[in-house]
This record gives sequence, structure tokens and C-alpha cells, in this order.
Amino acid sequence: MNIKSIFLVLVPAFLLTSCHKEIKSEKGGIDLISNVYFDASKGLDKMQSFHISKMSYSGDQIIELIPDHTFPEMNQNSYLVRDSLCYPLDAENGNIILSDILEKQKPSLVWNKKEGAIFSKEMIPNYKNRRKISDTVLFKKKYRRFEVNSPWNYTRFYIYPTDTILPYSLYRHAEKDYGGRLERIDSYNKKTDIFVSLQLLPRKNWDDMAKDIFEFNHFVKNRKSEGDILFKPF
Repeated sequence: MNIKSIFLVLVPAFLLTSCHKEIKSEKGGIDLISNVYFDASKGLDKMQSFHISKMSYSGDQIIELIPDHTFPEMNQNSYLVRDSLCYPLDAENGNIILSDILEKQKPSLVWNKKEGAIFSKEMIPNYKNRRKISDTVLFKKKYRRFEVNSPWNYTRFYIYPTDTILPYSLYRHAEKDYGGRLERIDSYNKKTDIFVSLQLLPRKNWDDMAKDIFEFNHFVKNRKSEGDILFKPF
């Protein structure tokens, strides 16, 4: 094989690899919203909406606020999540030092957390029998779709094509397979006649409470760095 032939083989391979490089989002927020429709076969009039989780992240740290379902303006619980661990958090106190929590507080596995955003390593049930369906546009965004049908559930998944990955994912394995971000799951339970639409809504900004905590910790980190430089022995 001559040099020209080698070049023609390598360049497309390089471009293909470059196009699929993932970009990690360093700052932002994620809302999880669930709309539940009862007696769905009779219409979509009986609906209840739940704000499941409000997450704000900076680097590899997530501050999760779990709204109270009765009083959504209040938070039922809050957590600091990092990697596969989570720590209970008093988010009302903006002067929390996150490094102290990570060092001194006993964590629990994030997979065991049963409220707010559910972190799971499991695959989508019956995923191997999924069926690709046509792309669609929702709220001016184009989505790739697939569906999973079983005797008890009918579910559609919506993937937004992007190279940017967030620190939280509903099903990471599906995102890798379809080259995008899973932002919506519509599921109909054939036995209970309940239709559920779960939406993952990315945002650029932090929640106000998380903003106070992240900015305070940024201030503490800078002051510590300045102190280390000031008192560094010559």
C-alpha cells in the first residue's frame, strides 16, 4: 500500500473518531419533571405534575434539591452527589464547606438513594427488543427515537443528538448507543391505564441555593490558595 492509499484510509478514520468525542459539561443544572396522566385511554385531562429533582453541578459535584410535592416552593431533602456517593446536605445553609462534608461525613451509595433523581446502573428493561422509530421535533429540538413494547408497558425514548454529556443520565448505555442525550421517556402502563412523561431539562444556570453554596466554596478555595502562597516557606 502506497503513502497516498494509507492517507486516504487514515483521514476518514481520524475524522470519524474526532466527531464522536464527548464533551463534558462543567457547569449548569438539570430539572427532572414528571407529568402523570390517569385514565389515559379516556383522555389526558386527569393530570398531575411533579418536580422530581433540581440538580446543579460544578465539575464533578452535584447539589440536588428535592422539592416537596405538596409545597413545591419548599425542598423536602437535599444531597451532595459525587461519583457514586451521596451525602445528606443542609442546603438552607449557604456557608457549607463541601470539602469538609466529603472528608468528615459518612456517605451512602448513590444507587441506594430512593428519592429525587434515581441513579441506576441497570439497562432499560427489554432493551434488546427495542425498535427504531422515525425522528421527531419537540419544542424546536429534533430527537432520535426508539420504542420498547412489552405485555405490560409501552415506552418511547427520545434522544437529543449532542456530544455534550451531563453528570447525570437517565440511561447512559442508551445515550452511548444513539450518540446523544436521553431527554424524555413516555411510558404507558396497559394494566393501570396510566401514562407518564418523564422529562430531563438541562439548563445553564444554578439554582439560587446551589449558587450560594458553590460561590461560597469557590471563595473559600481561593482564600486557602492565597494563604498557602502567603505562608509558603522560602
